[in-house]
Parts: sequence; C-alpha cells; structure tokens
Amino acid sequence: MAIILFDDNARNTLLPLTFTRPVADMRIGILTIAEKWGKHLGLGFSYFTTAHLQQKFALHINDDNLFINGAVCPDDGLLEAINKLQEGEALKRDKKLIAVKLNSANAKSFDIDALLKSAIGYQSDFISIQFPEDIFKNNDAELCKDFALLTKGRTSVSISNTNVIIGDNFFAEDGAEAECATFNTMMGPVYLGKNSSVWEGSNIRGSFALGEHSQVKMGAKIYSATTIGPYCRVGGEINNAVIWGYSSKGHEGYLGNSVMGEWCNIGADSNNSNLKNNYADVRLWDYPSRNYRETGLQFCGLIMADHAKCGINTMFNTGTVVGVGANVFGAGFPPNFFPDFSWGGAQSMQEHKFNKFLETTERVISRRDHRKFDEVEKRILETVFELTAAYRK
Repeated sequence: MAIILFDDNARNTLLPLTFTRPVADMRIGILTIAEKWGKHLGLGFSYFTTAHLQQKFALHINDDNLFINGAVCPDDGLLEAINKLQEGEALKRDKKLIAVKLNSANAKSFDIDALLKSAIGYQSDFISIQFPEDIFKNNDAELCKDFALLTKGRTSVSISNTNVIIGDNFFAEDGAEAECATFNTMMGPVYLGKNSSVWEGSNIRGSFALGEHSQVKMGAKIYSATTIGPYCRVGGEINNAVIWGYSSKGHEGYLGNSVMGEWCNIGADSNNSNLKNNYADVRLWDYPSRNYRETGLQFCGLIMADHAKCGINTMFNTGTVVGVGANVFGAGFPPNFFPDFSWGGAQSMQEHKFNKFLETTERVISRRDHRKFDEVEKRILETVFELTAAYRK
C-alpha cells in the first residue's frame, strides 16, 4: 500500500503558499501534513499535484494505493475510518473527498468529482487547511498532536542545568543545545529538534517547536503556538507564527499570527501588525477572486510565500500577503497585497527582474551544502513567474 497525497481546490485558496509546493508539503505543528500521514500509517508517500510541481514532488502509483486529501490532518477518528475502507471505497465530509483506496488501474483515472458521488459520509470534525490563516489558527492543536506522536515511548536527551524548565512537557532530540534559557511547558509542549540550539536569555512558552539545525538567538521572546522549521535562525518577538524552514528572522522586531515560507528573510527591526486599530475583522488577499476576503479573525498578521524578503525597518500592516520572490523595502506601509516577484514598497513597485532574482536565489540556497538549486527548481519558479504576471499589473 502506498500513500498518495492529492491536491483539491484548497491549493487555489492557499495561494501564494502553494505556488511552490503541494498542499500536503505545508508544515503545521512540527511536521508537514504528508509526514504526519506517513508516520501514523508507517508507509511511504508521494504527491498528486499540479503539473509544474510534479517532477519535484513525484507521483508513485503501486498495485494498492491510498489517496488522501493533502489538506486534511490526521487524527484517531480519521485513521480508524480510513483503515476500514475497502478497495474502491471513498470517504467524504460534505463536498470534500477525504480518502479513497484504489488499485493501480483506477488510480490512473483518479477523479475527485466522480469519487464523491459514491463516497461514504464521515460525520466527525477534523482539521483541514483551506486558507493560509488556517495554518497559524490550528498550529497549537497540531503541534500538541505531533509532539505526542514523535515522543511516545521515548526519553528526551538532557540539556544544560543552566536552563529553567517549568513543567514536564519538554523534549529535546539528539544534539539539541540550550543555555540560560527559560522553557515554560505549562501551556503546551516544547520540542527541540536535532542539532538545534537556543541561545542565552531566551524565554520560550509552549506550545513551541524548533526544527533541526535551527537557532533561537539571544534574548528572544517566543510565545505559544509557534513553530520554527528546520535550518532557520530567529530572534526578537514571535507569537503564534509558523516559519516553514530555511528562513531567517534573526533580529529584533515582531512577527505574530503569521505564516512564513522557505528561503525568506526579514530585515532587522521589521514588524507586522496583527490587530487593526478599530479591532475590526481582518481581510486577506484572495488569489482566485482577485479581491480581499473576510477571514473572520481579529488577529491576523503576515502571510509570506517562499523566497520573499524585506529590508530593515519594514512595517507590514494587518493582514498583509507577500507573494513568491517578492522584495519589500522602503519607508511607510507597503500595500496589503504585494504581488509575486515584485520589487519596491509603499512609494513604488515594479517587476523584479527574473534573472536577478535567480542570481540571488542561487546564492541563498548554495549556503546550504545539502540543498541544490537545480533546473527543476528553476523551472518551477519560472512557471510561477509566468502564472503571476497578471497580479503584477
């Protein structure tokens, strides 16, 4: 049996985050959605996604296949219902296909609409990621579930006695280091990944996860429901934010109620607002409608897609969306929607020259010995550049 994580319409409503990845490759909690299913079911996984991503995120069809909606996060009820499915049977909730078991012949003609017609109804609630803000909204719940999954039956490595750990919900993987830091686990677990480090004077309140090889710099203040993915460096003040990986927010400044993709950089003393002065609900730019969408949230900060950057002292207004490859800088508040591959700020904005963007990206990725900026990556970004041209106009 092989797991195949498929994209449905959520990949459109999750833009710009899904221009560069399948839905199931999004990180929420400690793991990506695909990694969660793989660990729960003890199986390998592949992706059924849009054409420009399929070479990087390969599809592998076996004799027996379990297709799972990439936007759906596993829980005990879903796992039980999916394990009961027989070949050809599908599971749905309202108009959302959750999962289906298919042989190799039927897998090659996978059709969501056709499968929904005969699918078995599932009545219980579950976490499904439909919009970018759903990631930070549900991060606390998913972080707690992932912590239990990853640490069950295991013992944390010891860390220095210069630290203060409040409560018992703390786990450090091999190679994790911390000195003179405070970890409060009374509100949720704290997880330190392999070879991660927390520097002196940091104050961290769970739920919190730090990915492998990531660093929390001196004096950082990090609040609950925050995930820092692998190979990141962070500092300053962070609250209920999810940083996927290979990104830096290394200096003072505030990041809250936000999602930040991979290969991003936030300049020193940059801040985002997460609450409007009139306390009204926040709207976010919506790619399918090319308009602003009501989130129903009073607290909503910054959504920043892969390869985006901002200069020092950047001020992001409440509910700002920054697209793939954008470069934001200058005085004043930039617009609440900063299109993909745009360059500038509040005073002016122009198209980021794609060849210059590639030069910068190659330099950034080359700093990681285990990651390569190959032709597949370049083609993905070139396709995204073409797909987003209309938004820059």
